[in-house]
Amino acid sequence: MPGEFVAVMGPSGCGKSTLLYVVGGLARGTRGQVLVDGNNLTAMNDAERTRLRRHKIGFVFQRFNLLPTLDAFGNIAIAQHIHGNGFDPHRFDVVAGMLGLSGRLRHRPAELSGGEQQRVAIARAIINEPKIVLADEPTGNLDTKNSEIVLGMLHQLNKDLGQTIVMITHNPEATAHCNRVVHMRDGVIVDGVPAD
Repeated sequence: MPGEFVAVMGPSGCGKSTLLYVVGGLARGTRGQVLVDGNNLTAMNDAERTRLRRHKIGFVFQRFNLLPTLDAFGNIAIAQHIHGNGFDPHRFDVVAGMLGLSGRLRHRPAELSGGEQQRVAIARAIINEPKIVLADEPTGNLDTKNSEIVLGMLHQLNKDLGQTIVMITHNPEATAHCNRVVHMRDGVIVDGVPAD
């Protein structure tokens, strides 16, 4: 549902990441339909899915996937350029400030902590105001303190901006930030209940 923060949980190998990749248009589903903002990904060709990803979907990965030769500023700004509307300094300043990055923008990834790198990755994912953010184990490479900071920021994005977020996690404590928890087993969603 639009505006939800959903956690997807289940044992390793049950299909959580595959589900995220299919929803994000990075992989094709074998049956059924995938609708993102009213767009049927299953009926699209590769170029159409790429356009949809560029304009409607933001990704946050466990391994950050930052470009090592660019500073934090460049890693965020490149997403605006790829989007095709050019650099928007106001939106950039709002997102960088919201994620506490304003003082770290001229640092390259190797000069940032894991938590700061993940915040840069989140900024890159939301800079173009996507309809949905897909997060694959966004706290998997972080210590407890930075995990809580990142989860808190995702929660605030959901609460303050109404950002729809689907997050894969193994961490039961992460679900405290979510509206709903979906459980998977053997490639099938077995339940999806509101979070406690």
